[in-house]
Amino acid sequence: MKLTFPGLMLITMLCMLSLSVAAADKTPMKAMLLTGQNNHNWQLSSPILKTIIEDTGLFIVDTVEAPPEGGDFSGFSPVFSDYAVVVLDYNGDDWPEKTREDFLTYVQEGGGVVVYHAADNAFPEWPEFNEIIGLGGWGNRTEKHGPYVRWEEGHLVYDMSPGPGGAHGKQHQFVVTHRDTEHPVTRGLPETWLHAQDELYHHLRGPAKNLHVLATAWSDPETGGTGNHEPILFTVSYGKGRMFQTALGHAGNEAPPPAMQCAGFIVTLQRGTEWAATGEVTQEVPVDFPTETQVQLRPKFKKDSSAAQTEAVKEDSTQ
Repeated sequence: MKLTFPGLMLITMLCMLSLSVAAADKTPMKAMLLTGQNNHNWQLSSPILKTIIEDTGLFIVDTVEAPPEGGDFSGFSPVFSDYAVVVLDYNGDDWPEKTREDFLTYVQEGGGVVVYHAADNAFPEWPEFNEIIGLGGWGNRTEKHGPYVRWEEGHLVYDMSPGPGGAHGKQHQFVVTHRDTEHPVTRGLPETWLHAQDELYHHLRGPAKNLHVLATAWSDPETGGTGNHEPILFTVSYGKGRMFQTALGHAGNEAPPPAMQCAGFIVTLQRGTEWAATGEVTQEVPVDFPTETQVQLRPKFKKDSSAAQTEAVKEDSTQ
């Protein structure tokens, strides 16, 4: 078939248009990392979270720092609506009423939220926030805030026994078990994997409305645990919004924190962030994801820092 000049021009223009559309589809989304106060080492954890989330290539992360403890919050008014997802590394002073209203509107209208580790300690007396995060700990949470939740014989148990919410035993390595292997966050990942040394939260409690548990971990009494399978990765739907919570990733005085170097923590956080922002996950399963018996670390928190650990996965898979 002989193509005329106008025909060639049309084909060229269509190709350029398709390339432009493809490029536009890859434009990174905006993510807000809200930090500035925490009973954990947020000065260490927040830059790491930014690195982890931006390493997906899906997000540009803006870090928003709240005023210090006891500071002036009168001008603290983040524009949540500018972002596809808000990642919370915050546990501190109450926000102004207008800021709280803006946050609720953002989530109700479809904004994504990621709750990282001790951020589930925040705002124990803010009912709507507790509904958004599903389960929380500490902050004098009790049965009035909602039930304890645990996994038992294939289903969730909601326990209204009196007692404080939130605790953990000694830091240790532990196996994570995915309870929903078809959810976008966990689909394609190993059903069980060994997490690096971390705090294993137990006795979280809260409203637990629209709660969907993705993963649990056995809280071993020998390390100060409950003897229950405790929820550590879960989602909540609130209005049109989506919340993903990871109870993993303790950052204390040890730098770099092994819990945040763990490829399992990194990958589930990355996938959970994309799901909270979009409702789907497009990321491939990496070759360095932990096995049930082998912890895998990313020393610099990025995919390209895991060459040695990738070899460890290959060796483990041949045994």
